Amino acid sequence: MTFNISRTLKRIVILLLLSFIVRSCQQIPMRPNIIIIMADDQGWGDLSGHGNKDISTPNLDALALNGASFENFYVSPVCSPTRAALLTGRYHFRSGIYGTSAGGERLNLDEQTIAEVFKQNGYKTALYGKWHSGMQYPYHPMARGFDDFYGFCSGHWGNYFAPELEANGKIVKGKGYLADDLTQHALDFIKKNKKKPFFLYLSLNIPHSPMQVPDTYWEKFKDKPLVNNAEVSNPLHTRAALAMVANIDDNLGRISTQLDLLGLTKNTIVIYLSDNGPNGRRWNGGMKGIKGSTDEGGTRSPLFIQWRNTIAPKVVQQLAGAFDLLPTLTSLSGISHQSPKPYDGIDLSPWLLKKNTSNRERILVSYWRNNMSIRNQRYRLDTNNELYDIQEDRGQLKPLDKENVQLVYEELLSEKQKYDTFNFPMKSKDKRPFPVGHPDFRWTELPARDATLQGGLKRSNRYPNCTFVTSWTSTQDKVLWPVTVVSSGTFEVYLYYTTGKENVGTSGTLTFQDSALKWSISEAHDPPLVGASRDRSLRIESYTKDFKRLSLGSITLAKGNGNLRIQADNIPGNSVMDLRRIHLKRINLK
Repeated sequence: MTFNISRTLKRIVILLLLSFIVRSCQQIPMRPNIIIIMADDQGWGDLSGHGNKDISTPNLDALALNGASFENFYVSPVCSPTRAALLTGRYHFRSGIYGTSAGGERLNLDEQTIAEVFKQNGYKTALYGKWHSGMQYPYHPMARGFDDFYGFCSGHWGNYFAPELEANGKIVKGKGYLADDLTQHALDFIKKNKKKPFFLYLSLNIPHSPMQVPDTYWEKFKDKPLVNNAEVSNPLHTRAALAMVANIDDNLGRISTQLDLLGLTKNTIVIYLSDNGPNGRRWNGGMKGIKGSTDEGGTRSPLFIQWRNTIAPKVVQQLAGAFDLLPTLTSLSGISHQSPKPYDGIDLSPWLLKKNTSNRERILVSYWRNNMSIRNQRYRLDTNNELYDIQEDRGQLKPLDKENVQLVYEELLSEKQKYDTFNFPMKSKDKRPFPVGHPDFRWTELPARDATLQGGLKRSNRYPNCTFVTSWTSTQDKVLWPVTVVSSGTFEVYLYYTTGKENVGTSGTLTFQDSALKWSISEAHDPPLVGASRDRSLRIESYTKDFKRLSLGSITLAKGNGNLRIQADNIPGNSVMDLRRIHLKRINLK
Protein backbone atom coordinates (compact mmCIF):
# COMPACT_ATOMS: atom_id res chain seq x y z
CA MET A 1 0.00 0.00 0.00
CA THR A 2 2.83 2.37 0.84
CA PHE A 3 4.39 1.59 -2.48
CA ASN A 4 1.20 2.45 -4.36
CA ILE A 5 0.84 5.79 -2.52
CA SER A 6 4.44 6.62 -3.31
CA ARG A 7 3.92 5.82 -6.96
CA THR A 8 0.75 7.94 -7.04
CA LEU A 9 2.58 10.88 -5.49
CA LYS A 10 5.34 10.57 -8.06
CA ARG A 11 2.78 10.68 -10.85
CA ILE A 12 1.15 13.77 -9.35
CA VAL A 13 4.52 15.52 -9.07
CA ILE A 14 5.41 14.61 -12.64
CA LEU A 15 2.05 15.85 -13.93
CA LEU A 16 2.44 19.12 -12.04
CA LEU A 17 5.93 19.62 -13.47
CA LEU A 18 4.73 18.86 -16.99
CA SER A 19 1.84 21.29 -16.56
CA PHE A 20 4.24 23.99 -15.39
CA ILE A 21 6.56 23.36 -18.31
CA VAL A 22 3.69 23.51 -20.81
CA ARG A 23 2.38 26.77 -19.36
CA SER A 24 5.88 28.24 -19.36
CA CYS A 25 6.44 27.28 -22.99
CA GLN A 26 3.11 28.79 -23.93
CA GLN A 27 4.16 32.05 -22.35
CA ILE A 28 7.36 32.23 -24.41
CA PRO A 29 6.52 33.81 -27.79
CA MET A 30 8.03 32.25 -30.86
CA ARG A 31 10.74 34.32 -32.42
CA PRO A 32 9.43 36.39 -35.32
CA ASN A 33 9.52 35.07 -38.84
CA ILE A 34 11.62 37.10 -41.27
CA ILE A 35 10.74 37.78 -44.91
CA ILE A 36 13.12 39.90 -46.99
CA ILE A 37 11.87 40.82 -50.45
CA MET A 38 14.38 42.44 -52.79
CA ALA A 39 13.51 43.85 -56.19
CA ASP A 40 16.12 43.96 -58.94
CA ASP A 41 16.77 47.34 -60.61
CA GLN A 42 13.68 49.02 -59.21
CA GLY A 43 14.13 52.73 -58.60
CA TRP A 44 13.01 54.64 -55.52
CA GLY A 45 10.50 56.42 -57.74
CA ASP A 46 8.81 53.29 -59.16
CA LEU A 47 6.05 53.42 -56.53
CA SER A 48 2.79 55.29 -56.33
CA GLY A 49 3.48 55.91 -52.65
CA HIS A 50 6.56 57.90 -53.65
CA GLY A 51 4.60 60.12 -55.98
CA ASN A 52 4.73 58.26 -59.31
CA LYS A 53 1.40 58.87 -61.03
CA ASP A 54 2.15 56.38 -63.81
CA ILE A 55 1.72 53.32 -61.62
CA SER A 56 -0.44 52.04 -58.77
CA THR A 57 1.30 49.91 -56.12
CA PRO A 58 -1.32 49.45 -53.39
CA ASN A 59 0.32 46.51 -51.66
CA LEU A 60 3.75 48.13 -51.50
CA ASP A 61 2.19 51.38 -50.33
CA ALA A 62 0.27 49.51 -47.62
CA LEU A 63 3.49 47.85 -46.46
CA ALA A 64 5.05 51.28 -46.05
CA LEU A 65 2.02 52.77 -44.29
CA ASN A 66 1.64 49.85 -41.86
CA GLY A 67 5.24 49.89 -40.72
CA ALA A 68 8.41 51.94 -40.90
CA SER A 69 9.31 53.70 -44.14
CA PHE A 70 12.86 54.99 -44.43
CA GLU A 71 13.47 58.30 -46.20
CA ASN A 72 17.25 58.00 -46.32
CA PHE A 73 18.06 54.37 -47.04
CA TYR A 74 20.95 53.52 -49.36
CA VAL A 75 22.28 50.52 -51.24
CA SER A 76 25.16 50.02 -53.67
CA PRO A 77 25.00 51.21 -57.29
CA VAL A 78 24.74 47.64 -58.66
CA CYS A 79 23.46 44.20 -57.77
CA SER A 80 26.07 41.94 -56.15
CA PRO A 81 27.58 44.60 -53.84
CA THR A 82 24.18 45.31 -52.29
CA ARG A 83 23.52 41.62 -51.78
CA ALA A 84 26.90 41.20 -50.12
CA ALA A 85 26.13 44.06 -47.73
CA LEU A 86 22.72 42.58 -46.89
CA LEU A 87 24.21 39.14 -46.29
CA THR A 88 27.19 40.19 -44.16
CA GLY A 89 26.40 43.53 -42.48
CA ARG A 90 29.57 44.87 -44.08
CA TYR A 91 30.64 46.91 -47.10
CA HIS A 92 30.90 44.73 -50.18
CA PHE A 93 34.50 45.67 -50.87
CA ARG A 94 35.57 44.09 -47.58
CA SER A 95 34.28 40.70 -48.71
CA GLY A 96 35.92 40.18 -52.11
CA ILE A 97 33.26 41.70 -54.39
CA TYR A 98 34.68 43.60 -57.35
CA GLY A 99 32.36 42.64 -60.23
CA THR A 100 28.96 41.26 -61.16
CA SER A 101 30.00 38.19 -63.16
CA ALA A 102 32.77 35.70 -64.01
CA GLY A 103 33.85 35.26 -60.38
CA GLY A 104 33.90 38.89 -59.32
CA GLU A 105 30.61 38.51 -57.48
CA ARG A 106 31.84 35.77 -55.13
CA LEU A 107 31.46 36.43 -51.42
CA ASN A 108 34.64 35.51 -49.54
CA LEU A 109 34.33 32.22 -47.69
CA ASP A 110 35.39 33.69 -44.35
CA GLU A 111 32.31 35.93 -44.27
CA GLN A 112 29.36 34.89 -42.14
CA THR A 113 25.94 35.44 -43.70
CA ILE A 114 22.62 36.48 -42.23
CA ALA A 115 21.16 33.11 -43.24
CA GLU A 116 23.86 31.28 -41.27
CA VAL A 117 23.12 33.37 -38.19
CA PHE A 118 19.40 32.64 -38.29
CA LYS A 119 19.90 28.97 -39.13
CA GLN A 120 22.24 28.57 -36.16
CA ASN A 121 19.45 29.99 -34.00
CA GLY A 122 16.82 27.47 -35.02
CA TYR A 123 15.30 29.10 -38.10
CA LYS A 124 14.37 27.28 -41.29
CA THR A 125 15.93 29.22 -44.14
CA ALA A 126 15.21 29.55 -47.84
CA LEU A 127 16.28 31.63 -50.82
CA TYR A 128 14.10 31.86 -53.90
CA GLY A 129 15.37 33.86 -56.85
CA LYS A 130 18.63 35.61 -57.59
CA TRP A 131 21.68 34.77 -55.46
CA HIS A 132 24.53 36.59 -57.23
CA SER A 133 27.16 35.83 -54.58
CA GLY A 134 28.92 32.81 -56.06
CA MET A 135 27.85 29.63 -57.80
CA GLN A 136 30.12 26.70 -57.04
CA TYR A 137 29.95 25.16 -53.56
CA PRO A 138 31.05 26.45 -50.99
CA TYR A 139 30.09 29.79 -52.58
CA HIS A 140 26.69 28.30 -53.33
CA PRO A 141 23.71 29.51 -51.24
CA MET A 142 23.28 26.06 -49.67
CA ALA A 143 26.76 26.44 -48.20
CA ARG A 144 25.97 29.93 -46.89
CA GLY A 145 23.10 29.10 -44.55
CA PHE A 146 20.11 28.33 -46.78
CA ASP A 147 18.23 25.06 -46.34
CA ASP A 148 16.39 25.41 -49.65
CA PHE A 149 17.29 27.19 -52.88
CA TYR A 150 15.37 27.65 -56.12
CA GLY A 151 16.42 30.21 -58.69
CA PHE A 152 19.68 31.20 -60.33
CA CYS A 153 23.14 32.05 -59.06
CA SER A 154 24.14 34.40 -61.89
CA GLY A 155 23.58 38.13 -62.04
CA HIS A 156 20.53 37.98 -64.27
CA TRP A 157 18.69 35.62 -66.54
CA GLY A 158 17.92 35.71 -70.25
CA ASN A 159 14.35 34.44 -70.23
CA TYR A 160 11.57 34.93 -67.67
CA PHE A 161 8.98 32.48 -69.00
CA ALA A 162 9.48 28.86 -67.86
CA PRO A 163 13.26 29.34 -67.83
CA GLU A 164 15.96 26.88 -66.97
CA LEU A 165 16.69 27.24 -63.22
CA GLU A 166 18.46 25.48 -60.38
CA ALA A 167 16.86 23.66 -57.46
CA ASN A 168 19.40 22.77 -54.76
CA GLY A 169 22.08 22.06 -57.35
CA LYS A 170 19.95 20.32 -59.99
CA ILE A 171 19.03 21.95 -63.31
CA VAL A 172 15.23 22.19 -63.59
CA LYS A 173 12.54 23.86 -65.69
CA GLY A 174 10.66 26.78 -64.20
CA LYS A 175 6.87 27.14 -64.28
CA GLY A 176 5.26 30.17 -65.86
CA TYR A 177 6.45 33.72 -65.29
CA LEU A 178 9.56 33.66 -63.16
CA ALA A 179 8.54 36.23 -60.51
CA ASP A 180 5.23 34.39 -60.03
CA ASP A 181 7.04 31.06 -59.81
CA LEU A 182 9.49 32.34 -57.20
CA THR A 183 6.63 33.80 -55.17
CA GLN A 184 4.79 30.47 -55.29
CA HIS A 185 7.85 28.74 -53.84
CA ALA A 186 7.88 31.38 -51.11
CA LEU A 187 4.20 30.74 -50.35
CA ASP A 188 4.79 26.99 -50.16
CA PHE A 189 7.73 27.53 -47.81
CA ILE A 190 5.69 29.78 -45.52
CA LYS A 191 2.88 27.23 -45.33
CA LYS A 192 5.25 24.34 -44.70
CA ASN A 193 7.02 26.18 -41.86
CA LYS A 194 4.09 28.01 -40.28
CA LYS A 195 4.68 26.36 -36.90
CA LYS A 196 8.38 27.16 -36.64
CA PRO A 197 10.39 30.35 -37.09
CA PHE A 198 11.58 30.87 -40.65
CA PHE A 199 13.90 33.19 -42.55
CA LEU A 200 12.83 33.72 -46.15
CA TYR A 201 14.80 35.71 -48.72
CA LEU A 202 12.70 36.31 -51.84
CA SER A 203 15.14 37.82 -54.31
CA LEU A 204 13.08 38.76 -57.36
CA ASN A 205 14.51 39.12 -60.86
CA ILE A 206 12.48 42.14 -61.98
CA PRO A 207 12.37 44.85 -63.23
CA HIS A 208 15.89 43.88 -64.40
CA SER A 209 16.14 43.36 -68.16
CA PRO A 210 15.23 41.61 -70.38
CA MET A 211 12.01 43.59 -70.23
CA GLN A 212 9.58 40.67 -70.21
CA VAL A 213 6.21 40.75 -68.50
CA PRO A 214 2.95 38.82 -68.97
CA ASP A 215 0.36 40.18 -71.37
CA THR A 216 -2.09 40.98 -68.56
CA TYR A 217 0.34 43.55 -67.18
CA TRP A 218 1.63 44.82 -70.50
CA GLU A 219 -1.89 45.58 -71.70
CA LYS A 220 -2.33 47.95 -68.76
CA PHE A 221 0.76 49.96 -69.62
CA LYS A 222 1.54 49.72 -73.33
CA ASP A 223 -0.82 52.53 -74.32
CA LYS A 224 -1.23 54.28 -70.97
CA PRO A 225 -0.63 58.05 -71.06
CA LEU A 226 2.46 58.84 -69.01
CA VAL A 227 2.52 61.75 -66.59
CA ASN A 228 5.74 61.58 -64.58
CA ASN A 229 7.50 59.79 -67.43
CA ALA A 230 6.05 61.78 -70.33
CA GLU A 231 9.48 62.85 -71.61
CA VAL A 232 11.53 59.67 -71.14
CA SER A 233 13.81 58.72 -74.02
CA ASN A 234 12.76 55.05 -74.07
CA PRO A 235 9.04 54.82 -73.26
CA LEU A 236 8.82 51.10 -74.11
CA HIS A 237 11.50 50.26 -71.55
CA THR A 238 9.85 52.50 -68.96
CA ARG A 239 6.38 51.05 -69.54
CA ALA A 240 7.76 47.53 -69.25
CA ALA A 241 9.60 48.38 -66.02
CA LEU A 242 6.42 49.81 -64.51
CA ALA A 243 4.44 46.76 -65.62
CA MET A 244 7.02 44.53 -63.93
CA VAL A 245 6.78 46.53 -60.70
CA ALA A 246 3.00 46.11 -60.87
CA ASN A 247 3.63 42.35 -60.97
CA ILE A 248 5.86 42.66 -57.89
CA ASP A 249 3.06 44.50 -56.12
CA ASP A 250 0.57 41.74 -56.90
CA ASN A 251 2.99 39.09 -55.66
CA LEU A 252 3.51 41.00 -52.44
CA GLY A 253 -0.28 40.95 -52.10
CA ARG A 254 -0.20 37.15 -52.44
CA ILE A 255 2.32 36.93 -49.60
CA SER A 256 0.35 39.30 -47.37
CA THR A 257 -2.81 37.28 -47.95
CA GLN A 258 -0.99 34.05 -47.13
CA LEU A 259 0.31 35.48 -43.85
CA ASP A 260 -3.19 36.64 -42.91
CA LEU A 261 -4.80 33.28 -43.73
CA LEU A 262 -2.19 31.40 -41.67
CA GLY A 263 -2.39 33.80 -38.74
CA LEU A 264 1.28 34.76 -39.13
CA THR A 265 1.04 38.48 -39.86
CA LYS A 266 1.56 39.69 -36.28
CA ASN A 267 4.64 37.53 -35.80
CA THR A 268 6.31 38.13 -39.16
CA ILE A 269 8.74 40.92 -40.01
CA VAL A 270 8.41 41.83 -43.70
CA ILE A 271 11.18 43.89 -45.31
CA TYR A 272 11.15 45.35 -48.80
CA LEU A 273 14.01 47.01 -50.67
CA SER A 274 15.69 47.24 -54.07
CA ASP A 275 19.31 46.46 -54.91
CA ASN A 276 20.16 49.69 -56.73
CA GLY A 277 18.68 52.59 -58.69
CA PRO A 278 16.52 52.21 -61.79
CA ASN A 279 17.87 50.43 -64.87
CA GLY A 280 16.95 53.30 -67.15
CA ARG A 281 16.31 57.02 -67.19
CA ARG A 282 12.76 57.15 -65.90
CA TRP A 283 11.12 59.25 -63.22
CA ASN A 284 12.93 58.86 -59.90
CA GLY A 285 11.86 61.77 -57.76
CA GLY A 286 14.15 64.21 -59.55
CA MET A 287 17.31 62.56 -58.22
CA LYS A 288 20.58 62.54 -60.14
CA GLY A 289 21.90 59.19 -61.39
CA ILE A 290 20.60 55.73 -62.26
CA LYS A 291 21.89 52.19 -61.74
CA GLY A 292 25.70 52.20 -61.68
CA SER A 293 25.94 55.75 -60.34
CA THR A 294 27.16 56.64 -56.85
CA ASP A 295 24.82 59.65 -56.77
CA GLU A 296 21.44 59.77 -55.02
CA GLY A 297 19.46 58.26 -57.87
CA GLY A 298 21.77 55.27 -58.20
CA THR A 299 21.90 54.41 -54.51
CA ARG A 300 18.71 55.52 -52.76
CA SER A 301 16.26 52.67 -52.29
CA PRO A 302 12.89 52.18 -50.63
CA LEU A 303 13.05 50.39 -47.29
CA PHE A 304 9.81 49.28 -45.69
CA ILE A 305 9.82 47.25 -42.47
CA GLN A 306 6.49 45.92 -41.23
CA TRP A 307 5.89 44.07 -37.96
CA ARG A 308 2.25 44.49 -37.08
CA ASN A 309 1.47 45.55 -33.49
CA THR A 310 5.18 45.86 -32.74
CA ILE A 311 6.54 48.52 -35.11
CA ALA A 312 4.19 51.49 -35.17
CA PRO A 313 3.62 53.20 -38.53
CA LYS A 314 6.24 55.88 -38.96
CA VAL A 315 8.59 57.63 -41.34
CA VAL A 316 12.23 57.23 -40.31
CA GLN A 317 14.72 59.95 -41.25
CA GLN A 318 17.81 58.20 -39.87
CA LEU A 319 20.50 57.55 -42.49
CA ALA A 320 20.67 53.79 -43.09
CA GLY A 321 22.07 51.20 -45.48
CA ALA A 322 21.64 47.60 -46.58
CA PHE A 323 24.32 46.40 -44.15
CA ASP A 324 22.15 47.59 -41.24
CA LEU A 325 19.60 44.83 -41.79
CA LEU A 326 21.64 41.99 -40.28
CA PRO A 327 22.32 43.63 -36.89
CA THR A 328 18.79 45.06 -36.88
CA LEU A 329 17.02 41.77 -37.53
CA THR A 330 19.07 39.82 -35.01
CA SER A 331 18.23 42.46 -32.43
CA LEU A 332 14.50 42.42 -33.24
CA SER A 333 14.50 38.62 -33.10
CA GLY A 334 16.17 38.48 -29.72
CA ILE A 335 19.23 36.71 -31.09
CA SER A 336 22.40 37.21 -29.11
CA HIS A 337 25.06 37.18 -31.76
CA GLN A 338 28.73 38.00 -31.84
CA SER A 339 29.95 38.70 -35.36
CA PRO A 340 33.35 37.19 -36.25
CA LYS A 341 34.12 40.40 -38.14
CA PRO A 342 33.13 43.97 -37.27
CA TYR A 343 29.91 45.21 -38.83
CA ASP A 344 29.72 48.39 -40.83
CA GLY A 345 25.99 48.32 -40.16
CA ILE A 346 24.21 49.40 -36.99
CA ASP A 347 21.14 48.19 -35.13
CA LEU A 348 18.17 50.26 -36.33
CA SER A 349 15.73 48.84 -33.78
CA PRO A 350 15.73 52.01 -31.61
CA TRP A 351 14.29 53.96 -34.54
CA LEU A 352 11.77 51.18 -35.18
CA LEU A 353 10.56 50.52 -31.64
CA LYS A 354 10.95 53.84 -29.83
CA LYS A 355 9.33 57.22 -30.33
CA ASN A 356 11.19 60.40 -31.22
CA THR A 357 14.62 58.79 -31.50
CA SER A 358 17.05 61.46 -32.66
CA ASN A 359 19.14 60.92 -35.76
CA ARG A 360 22.59 59.47 -35.22
CA GLU A 361 25.37 61.13 -37.16
CA ARG A 362 27.16 58.63 -39.37
CA ILE A 363 28.80 58.43 -42.78
CA LEU A 364 27.95 56.02 -45.62
CA VAL A 365 30.26 55.20 -48.51
CA SER A 366 29.01 54.53 -52.04
CA TYR A 367 31.68 52.87 -54.20
CA TRP A 368 31.74 51.23 -57.59
CA ARG A 369 34.52 50.95 -60.17
CA ASN A 370 36.71 53.74 -58.82
CA ASN A 371 33.78 56.09 -58.31
CA MET A 372 33.12 57.05 -54.71
CA SER A 373 30.76 59.39 -52.92
CA ILE A 374 30.32 60.00 -49.19
CA ARG A 375 27.03 60.80 -47.46
CA ASN A 376 26.19 61.94 -43.94
CA GLN A 377 22.75 62.73 -42.58
CA ARG A 378 22.45 65.93 -44.63
CA TYR A 379 25.26 66.25 -47.19
CA ARG A 380 26.75 64.25 -50.05
CA LEU A 381 30.30 64.68 -51.35
CA ASP A 382 30.19 63.21 -54.85
CA THR A 383 32.86 61.36 -56.81
CA ASN A 384 34.15 64.68 -58.21
CA ASN A 385 34.34 66.19 -54.70
CA GLU A 386 31.38 68.47 -55.26
CA LEU A 387 29.31 68.99 -52.10
CA TYR A 388 25.49 69.00 -52.05
CA ASP A 389 22.87 69.66 -49.40
CA ILE A 390 20.68 66.62 -49.98
CA GLN A 391 17.92 67.82 -47.67
CA GLU A 392 17.40 70.78 -49.98
CA ASP A 393 18.76 69.41 -53.27
CA ARG A 394 18.10 65.72 -53.92
CA GLY A 395 18.76 66.32 -57.59
CA GLN A 396 22.30 67.56 -56.87
CA LEU A 397 21.65 70.56 -59.07
CA LYS A 398 23.58 73.22 -57.12
CA PRO A 399 26.98 72.38 -55.62
CA LEU A 400 27.60 74.32 -52.43
CA ASP A 401 30.21 76.98 -52.02
CA LYS A 402 32.71 75.01 -49.97
CA GLU A 403 33.87 78.09 -48.09
CA ASN A 404 30.42 78.42 -46.52
CA VAL A 405 30.48 74.80 -45.27
CA GLN A 406 34.22 74.36 -44.85
CA LEU A 407 34.07 72.10 -41.80
CA VAL A 408 31.55 69.74 -43.40
CA TYR A 409 33.53 69.62 -46.63
CA GLU A 410 36.82 68.88 -44.85
CA GLU A 411 35.24 66.19 -42.70
CA LEU A 412 33.70 64.36 -45.65
CA LEU A 413 36.79 64.78 -47.80
CA SER A 414 38.98 63.39 -45.01
CA GLU A 415 36.67 60.40 -44.65
CA LYS A 416 36.71 59.82 -48.38
CA GLN A 417 40.50 59.93 -48.48
CA LYS A 418 40.63 57.12 -45.91
CA TYR A 419 38.88 54.88 -48.41
CA ASP A 420 40.97 56.15 -51.31
CA THR A 421 43.89 54.32 -49.71
CA PHE A 422 41.83 51.15 -49.16
CA ASN A 423 43.07 48.06 -50.98
CA PHE A 424 39.89 47.48 -53.00
CA PRO A 425 39.48 44.02 -54.52
CA MET A 426 40.22 43.93 -58.24
CA LYS A 427 40.00 41.35 -61.00
CA SER A 428 43.75 41.47 -61.50
CA LYS A 429 44.25 40.46 -57.86
CA ASP A 430 41.69 37.65 -57.85
CA LYS A 431 43.54 34.33 -57.68
CA ARG A 432 40.52 32.28 -56.57
CA PRO A 433 39.89 29.28 -58.82
CA PHE A 434 36.39 27.87 -59.16
CA PRO A 435 35.91 25.02 -56.66
CA VAL A 436 34.84 21.60 -57.95
CA GLY A 437 33.81 18.46 -56.11
CA HIS A 438 33.19 19.64 -52.59
CA PRO A 439 32.47 16.50 -50.52
CA ASP A 440 29.37 18.08 -48.89
CA PHE A 441 27.55 18.79 -52.14
CA ARG A 442 26.81 16.57 -55.10
CA TRP A 443 26.63 19.12 -57.94
CA THR A 444 29.08 21.56 -59.51
CA GLU A 445 28.09 23.84 -62.37
CA LEU A 446 30.71 25.42 -64.62
CA PRO A 447 28.85 27.87 -66.87
CA ALA A 448 30.15 29.49 -70.01
CA ARG A 449 30.33 32.86 -68.25
CA ASP A 450 33.10 31.59 -65.92
CA ALA A 451 35.18 30.02 -68.67
CA THR A 452 38.36 31.26 -70.29
CA LEU A 453 38.14 31.07 -74.08
CA GLN A 454 41.09 30.38 -76.35
CA GLY A 455 41.31 30.47 -80.12
CA GLY A 456 38.43 31.89 -82.14
CA LEU A 457 35.75 31.22 -79.52
CA LYS A 458 33.28 33.92 -78.55
CA ARG A 459 30.52 34.45 -76.03
CA SER A 460 27.02 35.02 -77.32
CA ASN A 461 26.99 38.46 -75.71
CA ARG A 462 29.32 40.97 -74.03
CA TYR A 463 27.29 40.69 -70.81
CA PRO A 464 28.38 37.24 -69.69
CA ASN A 465 25.85 36.09 -67.08
CA CYS A 466 23.46 34.13 -69.31
CA THR A 467 25.77 33.60 -72.27
CA PHE A 468 26.97 30.52 -74.11
CA VAL A 469 30.12 29.71 -76.07
CA THR A 470 29.80 30.02 -79.83
CA SER A 471 31.97 30.30 -82.98
CA TRP A 472 33.60 26.96 -82.15
CA THR A 473 35.13 25.84 -85.44
CA SER A 474 38.68 24.65 -84.81
CA THR A 475 40.48 21.84 -82.96
CA GLN A 476 42.72 24.60 -81.61
CA ASP A 477 39.79 26.25 -79.84
CA LYS A 478 39.68 25.55 -76.11
CA VAL A 479 37.21 26.20 -73.33
CA LEU A 480 38.79 26.01 -69.93
CA TRP A 481 37.91 26.74 -66.34
CA PRO A 482 40.60 27.43 -63.71
CA VAL A 483 39.42 25.12 -60.93
CA THR A 484 40.46 23.60 -57.65
CA VAL A 485 39.21 20.08 -57.01
CA VAL A 486 38.39 20.27 -53.32
CA SER A 487 38.28 16.53 -52.76
CA SER A 488 39.29 13.68 -55.05
CA GLY A 489 36.43 11.66 -56.46
CA THR A 490 34.60 10.25 -59.43
CA PHE A 491 32.14 12.45 -61.26
CA GLU A 492 29.45 11.98 -63.87
CA VAL A 493 29.93 14.73 -66.47
CA TYR A 494 27.09 16.40 -68.36
CA LEU A 495 27.43 18.86 -71.22
CA TYR A 496 24.66 21.24 -72.31
CA TYR A 497 24.86 21.92 -76.05
CA THR A 498 23.17 22.77 -79.33
CA THR A 499 24.43 21.86 -82.79
CA GLY A 500 23.17 21.21 -86.33
CA LYS A 501 22.82 17.79 -87.98
CA GLU A 502 25.84 18.48 -90.17
CA ASN A 503 27.99 18.46 -87.01
CA VAL A 504 26.88 15.04 -85.75
CA GLY A 505 29.99 12.92 -85.23
CA THR A 506 32.03 15.72 -83.69
CA SER A 507 34.26 14.32 -80.95
CA GLY A 508 36.68 15.65 -78.40
CA THR A 509 38.28 15.35 -74.99
CA LEU A 510 37.65 16.73 -71.51
CA THR A 511 40.84 16.85 -69.44
CA PHE A 512 42.05 17.75 -65.96
CA GLN A 513 45.63 17.05 -64.91
CA ASP A 514 46.21 13.38 -65.83
CA SER A 515 42.53 12.53 -66.27
CA ALA A 516 40.81 12.52 -69.65
CA LEU A 517 37.30 11.75 -70.86
CA LYS A 518 36.48 11.21 -74.54
CA TRP A 519 33.15 12.52 -75.83
CA SER A 520 31.21 12.64 -79.07
CA ILE A 521 27.96 14.13 -80.35
CA SER A 522 25.58 11.56 -81.83
CA GLU A 523 22.41 13.63 -81.97
CA ALA A 524 21.65 17.00 -83.52
CA HIS A 525 19.83 19.57 -81.45
CA ASP A 526 19.44 22.95 -83.09
CA PRO A 527 16.56 24.96 -81.54
CA PRO A 528 16.03 28.65 -82.28
CA LEU A 529 17.01 31.50 -80.03
CA VAL A 530 14.18 32.57 -77.76
CA GLY A 531 13.29 35.79 -76.03
CA ALA A 532 12.64 38.33 -78.77
CA SER A 533 8.93 37.54 -79.06
CA ARG A 534 8.50 38.13 -75.31
CA ASP A 535 10.61 41.29 -75.08
CA ARG A 536 8.72 44.56 -74.64
CA SER A 537 11.85 46.59 -75.29
CA LEU A 538 15.09 45.80 -77.15
CA ARG A 539 17.39 43.82 -74.86
CA ILE A 540 21.14 44.17 -74.30
CA GLU A 541 21.81 40.68 -72.93
CA SER A 542 22.06 37.39 -74.77
CA TYR A 543 19.07 35.52 -76.08
CA THR A 544 18.74 31.96 -74.83
CA LYS A 545 18.10 28.51 -76.26
CA ASP A 546 16.85 25.14 -75.12
CA PHE A 547 20.17 23.38 -74.57
CA LYS A 548 20.28 19.59 -74.62
CA ARG A 549 21.97 17.65 -71.85
CA LEU A 550 24.56 15.11 -73.00
CA SER A 551 26.10 12.60 -70.59
CA LEU A 552 29.80 12.25 -71.31
CA GLY A 553 30.38 9.43 -68.83
CA SER A 554 32.47 9.51 -65.66
CA ILE A 555 35.87 10.92 -64.84
CA THR A 556 38.09 10.66 -61.79
CA LEU A 557 39.48 13.98 -60.62
CA ALA A 558 42.40 14.25 -58.22
CA LYS A 559 42.47 16.90 -55.53
CA GLY A 560 44.39 19.98 -56.63
CA ASN A 561 44.47 22.99 -58.94
CA GLY A 562 44.48 23.15 -62.71
CA ASN A 563 42.44 23.86 -65.81
CA LEU A 564 39.42 21.74 -66.63
CA ARG A 565 39.59 21.87 -70.42
CA ILE A 566 37.34 20.79 -73.24
CA GLN A 567 38.26 20.83 -76.91
CA ALA A 568 37.32 19.08 -80.14
CA ASP A 569 39.54 16.45 -81.75
CA ASN A 570 37.46 15.84 -84.88
CA ILE A 571 35.06 18.27 -86.61
CA PRO A 572 33.27 16.67 -89.59
CA GLY A 573 30.97 19.65 -90.15
CA ASN A 574 31.39 23.43 -90.02
CA SER A 575 31.40 23.83 -86.25
CA VAL A 576 31.48 21.92 -82.97
CA MET A 577 28.59 23.19 -80.87
CA ASP A 578 27.26 26.05 -78.84
CA LEU A 579 28.11 25.27 -75.20
CA ARG A 580 26.09 26.48 -72.20
CA ARG A 581 27.74 24.66 -69.30
CA ILE A 582 29.54 21.66 -67.89
CA HIS A 583 27.68 20.04 -65.00
CA LEU A 584 29.45 17.56 -62.71
CA LYS A 585 27.73 15.16 -60.34
CA ARG A 586 29.83 13.56 -57.61
CA ILE A 587 29.16 9.84 -57.64
CA ASN A 588 30.85 8.92 -54.38
CA LEU A 589 29.29 11.58 -52.16
CA LYS A 590 29.91 10.73 -48.55
